[in-house]
Amino acid sequence: MFIGHFALALAAKPVSPRTSLGTLFAATQLADLVWPILLLLGVETVRVDPGNTAFTPLDFASYPWTHSLLMALVWAAAFALAYFARTRLARGAWVIGVLVFSHWALDFVTHRADLPLAPGAAKVGLGLWSSVLATVLVEGALFAAGVLVYVKKTRPRDRTGRLAFWALVVFLIAVYVSNILGPPPPGARAVSIVTLSMWLFVPWGVWIDRHREPVSPAPLV
Repeated sequence: MFIGHFALALAAKPVSPRTSLGTLFAATQLADLVWPILLLLGVETVRVDPGNTAFTPLDFASYPWTHSLLMALVWAAAFALAYFARTRLARGAWVIGVLVFSHWALDFVTHRADLPLAPGAAKVGLGLWSSVLATVLVEGALFAAGVLVYVKKTRPRDRTGRLAFWALVVFLIAVYVSNILGPPPPGARAVSIVTLSMWLFVPWGVWIDRHREPVSPAPLV
């Protein structure tokens, strides 16, 4: 799952209008933001294995610290508590926690049985990636819904707010299509380095947020 994670962040903005879109992006993608760092450190492992699933050539050999059910709960609680300590926004903290955990939930739907329940425990996954068409339909619908909710519940303050947002949408779709149609990456290190670029979406979300506003007043909690 790629654009589906961003879909939930966009859809969550009206639920917690005072939370930056950049923070919402960081929450939904936290597992994938930490993952390439642990890959480069040799703590977790991925292999390029064309045909591993119909949708992706990656074999997620070992990633219990970023993508296990137990650690998803730990990361969710930690990020939510850190956010609350900094902002004192209870609603925002709950939204952050749910979004962090949502990454594992969406991956559970798409991945084959390679997601551990805990480090060293059994692995699970429903395997939506076994069908390219089904994956594109499900994730595309999710992303379209997220974009629609965000557009209906926020409005641009200026031209930048409009262009920065739609540029993001087009870029995410372009990356998604290129991942489907492009050749497999040359190796695990290339996967790690390219995935590190996901961090750029956090400041991009902050930038968008500074140039858009909620359609209705933000709650005080």
